[in-house]
Amino acid sequence: MFRPKYSINNNLLKHIKQIASLITELNSQTFSDVILLELEKNAREISSFSSTSIEGNPLPLTAVKKILKSKPSNIRDSEKEVLNYNQALKKLNTGHNRFNLNLILNIQKTITKGLIADYANGKIRKEPVFVNDPRKREPIYLPPDHQDVKPLLNDLIKYVQQNKKKVDPLILAGIFHKQFVIIHPFIDGNGRCARLATKVLLADMGLNTFNLFSFENYYNKNVSRYFQKVGAFGSYYDIEKDIDFTEWLEYFTDGIIDELLRVEKELESFIITPDKTLKPYHQKLLNYIKKNGFITDKDYAKLTERAKATRSLDFRKLIEMGLIERAGKGKSTYYKLKQ
Repeated sequence: MFRPKYSINNNLLKHIKQIASLITELNSQTFSDVILLELEKNAREISSFSSTSIEGNPLPLTAVKKILKSKPSNIRDSEKEVLNYNQALKKLNTGHNRFNLNLILNIQKTITKGLIADYANGKIRKEPVFVNDPRKREPIYLPPDHQDVKPLLNDLIKYVQQNKKKVDPLILAGIFHKQFVIIHPFIDGNGRCARLATKVLLADMGLNTFNLFSFENYYNKNVSRYFQKVGAFGSYYDIEKDIDFTEWLEYFTDGIIDELLRVEKELESFIITPDKTLKPYHQKLLNYIKKNGFITDKDYAKLTERAKATRSLDFRKLIEMGLIERAGKGKSTYYKLKQ
């Protein structure tokens, strides 16, 4: 049975209290759909860039944003890695994710699709692996044998499920993150999978800012420090009983504070002006598209008493705000949410 070793010291307690205060403040505020959609898009871009960059992806943020916008068909592995991560985020952002082994397998399957052999895609490894120092490219950690991986992973998931109401959610999410990396259950995608699954845990535990959140950004600022804190050194069987999660939990919670402060600052930068304010008829239009996938001028006319000229202005305003885009021509014109 998995029993992690850690202590709640003053520094960790201070972090937990600050996070609770920041989350309460953020969750108590109401923002327009315009702002939230924009922030969610930005968070996905930052997360897709940062999490893949941590693993050595060479693409800069500007290139990542361009790829996510254009979705090219002929792509290199580095581009596919970014698109896969973004796809996984989109799936998870819908919410209602039941935290279990299937969820973790599906996350790994999504992020490694087309990048590794089919036999390892969405499957727990059946062979030995080792972890290299990213700078020296020398082995520094030997994870558990493949036959022990599934029992260890099931133990970890069981620990999380049984302690949701007993252990502080931040502590639980942090413990999961590090122990998952230590188990190293996959041939590839362990780090990215750990970060995405941890996000699910945080959202499931009441972090309503999940869709706006990118704590991968914090890790990417100092990748060497992240690897040093989250990883392990030596052979799993030599160190398993001596692993202490306290130092990692301090770092983990500090990263969440850093990201929450970034989100808070970004939200404060949005000044509500008349040209950015959505009217009830704008909201009706957007809600219709969200429900049906698109809207025509004829559809919009049924939702509102606004004249054709003002309906055209409404469409133009939402296009200029980056919320919708026009498709089709002439009588076949329709509008959809901007990707």
